[in-house]
Amino acid sequence: MSVHHTTRHAIHPLDFKSYDTTRLRENFLMEQLFVPDTIQLVYTLYDRLIVGGAHPVTAPVRLDTFPTLRSENFLDRREIGIINVGADSSITVDGEEITLRNKEALYIGKGVKEVLFHPAANGETRFYFNSAPAHRSCPTRKVTFEEAETVELGSLETANHRIIRKLLINTVVETCQLQMGLTELQKGSVWNTMPAHTHDRRMEAYFYFDLPENQTVCHFMGEPDETRHLWVKNNQAIVCPPWSIHSGAGTSNYTFIWGMAGENLDYNDMDPIATTDLK
Repeated sequence: MSVHHTTRHAIHPLDFKSYDTTRLRENFLMEQLFVPDTIQLVYTLYDRLIVGGAHPVTAPVRLDTFPTLRSENFLDRREIGIINVGADSSITVDGEEITLRNKEALYIGKGVKEVLFHPAANGETRFYFNSAPAHRSCPTRKVTFEEAETVELGSLETANHRIIRKLLINTVVETCQLQMGLTELQKGSVWNTMPAHTHDRRMEAYFYFDLPENQTVCHFMGEPDETRHLWVKNNQAIVCPPWSIHSGAGTSNYTFIWGMAGENLDYNDMDPIATTDLK
């Protein structure tokens, strides 16, 4: 089997306050998502989101089910959103081959039987994905950069000039509960999601990439009055509980993918936190 998985349990915010760096990293940081010719994934107990990466090198890798799902196929009761974070390459969905350029997205709905990730002809293939439980089936659809809902926010003066590309949200593509997109920090800017916010009706996962060699991101999480930080490297991900802020500052500009699952599809359903109220 080419699929390797671990499980992360949900953490109460009162317990979170007592965690040292090692426990924080064990529970919230996903350090190794890309292993040659395998699919690495983490099954979280936050809205049962799965965070994963596919890295085919010598042959296609198949998105197989695993014992925790108790299903014949991975997508029997799930949907999945995939974003290409490597070289241009393709994915076969029930016999149909779909090519994705770098940073393009693919949504696959509940009920699909077979998903194959193919190696790139030139360069390294890396597909990052999020998968959430689904109670209905929505059509498979590729979303290009041009089709994304794009918003430009922040400024160089506050070091958070960024472009948000909403790829898999309900104003662009029909999904059951999953939402995904990416945010590109512009040159000279380092802060993401600042001012910070929480959204108790949805959890979120962050995947950091496009970090130059020897650079890193300091990711902030926790309740607004009890924050902690984790140092995150290129191609690593963080799982963010609904009660936690999710923000970061890099030693360089970078890109990150955000993915959400939970009670609703309202992208703007969030509770903002004033920067001066963070502790």
